Amino acid sequence: MLINHPAKPDRPAVAVLVDGDNIAASHAEQVLAFAAKHGRVTVARVYANTRGFSNWQNAVGYRLLHTGSGKNAADILLTIDAMELALTSGIGTFVLASSDADFTQLALRLRELGHQVQGIGESKASPSFLAACAGFTFLDSPTRPDAPTCKLEVTGFDQQIRSMIAAHSQQGRGIRITDLSVKMRTSHGAQIRTRPEKTWRGYLSKRPHLFQLDPKGPEAMVRFLPEGFGTLT
Repeated sequence: MLINHPAKPDRPAVAVLVDGDNIAASHAEQVLAFAAKHGRVTVARVYANTRGFSNWQNAVGYRLLHTGSGKNAADILLTIDAMELALTSGIGTFVLASSDADFTQLALRLRELGHQVQGIGESKASPSFLAACAGFTFLDSPTRPDAPTCKLEVTGFDQQIRSMIAAHSQQGRGIRITDLSVKMRTSHGAQIRTRPEKTWRGYLSKRPHLFQLDPKGPEAMVRFLPEGFGTLT
């Protein structure tokens, strides 16, 4: 006699969307493990500018999408894909891996459409993004994306940057990166495009022992870390 056992209900489908320009590849396993707690991970994508090299290229279980070097390119492509998945794929839960306030509206819109939204990012994550998600988990350690393994020597240029930040810091929050660019060009003739990193964010983020940056955005601030400069004046 054939006995039919009731089928176990499928776990909800989960899409993992990672802002690879904001979250380090060292967190790849933790992000997937977190997502698996919420259902079956059927989509796992990383959005990043992979020109040159990105450690996300070695992350197992993810599809890496090159977004180019345009401003907010990763944010835009991630948002487009999220909305397409929300409307066409039957995804029940979205895991957004970022600390960037730019994803606040995306999280709210996905929830309006009836989807569960879980965020995961660093402790510096924007309060607005945290509030927009149904839940938010902080990553184990505040690792910067693809940070160099060795500390770069403090240069005279770094000291000029430090002095500029100190002179214009807003209530201890630092100076806007866009303002730093203008002031360094005006006061010191500094043209960041002549340096290997080409952008201020690229230059500053390569020196995490000297500078601390907000997530990407037009109001993003940068602060200097006194301990990184030691006894330099």
